[in-house]
Amino acid sequence: MKEYFELSNGVKIPSLGFGSWQSPEGAVTEEAIRLALVNGYRHIDAAAIYGNEVSVGKGIKASKVDRKDIFITSKLWNDEHGYESTMKAFEKTISDLQVDYLDLYLIHWPNPKKFRDCYVEKNIETWRAFEQLYKDGKVKAIGVSNFFPHHIEEMLPSIEIMPMVNQIEFHPSCLKIDTIEYCKKNNIVVEGYSPLANGKVFKVVELKAIAEKYNKKVSQLVIRWCLQKDVLPLPKSVTPERIKENLEVFDFEISEEDMKFIDNITTCEGSYNSEHPDEMDF
Repeated sequence: MKEYFELSNGVKIPSLGFGSWQSPEGAVTEEAIRLALVNGYRHIDAAAIYGNEVSVGKGIKASKVDRKDIFITSKLWNDEHGYESTMKAFEKTISDLQVDYLDLYLIHWPNPKKFRDCYVEKNIETWRAFEQLYKDGKVKAIGVSNFFPHHIEEMLPSIEIMPMVNQIEFHPSCLKIDTIEYCKKNNIVVEGYSPLANGKVFKVVELKAIAEKYNKKVSQLVIRWCLQKDVLPLPKSVTPERIKENLEVFDFEISEEDMKFIDNITTCEGSYNSEHPDEMDF
């Protein structure tokens, strides 16, 4: 299993990320980020809308891990689309995180309710700002999140740089096959958030049985499944034991038969993020 995913510009991303969604601002998140880095994570996924980037930044500093050894991602929220707004939002994010640059910056959603009547133009304007940040060396890579193929296609005639990453919800019952095939065809790395389906995977008895066969936890099985699907998983936890457990996925391999079985599980549905991004109410 590869240690890194390589982007179209040669930048390498550690193949297992640590998510910070739903982690509260304050000591809990600071300690979770610190523990993640101390235990060996080198890829931290953040976002302005999570409301905890100050704590994420404090956790990074508290870990004592050299900044150059950490891959840090953040995302532009829906209210900030547009060139100037993007530039201001970026400056706030790196200030909150207490860093000088980002390794990856993503447009969080393609079609915010605020810009529904002009979302294509706003995405293009926003992407121009992303391209400028990239050219100025303030970000090492740029990408999108929750984009379907048509959202990317709509931008292509007006942009210089193809998105390097698309971060989407990905877990058993949420495979996004068309989007993943499009990304692979266009050399876009796919990251998968909510790989544990917000806890729904733990209720699937078949997953527990398969995990026991490999002497692994259900979480470890599903994270490994993501990796073998060539999707970069972003598990999240604030529990010390689980933070460590979720890293222990490189010492076994799921059989082709079990991979196909997991592919066909349908009982982890229900996340609101599985809905179409053109219909989201924010």
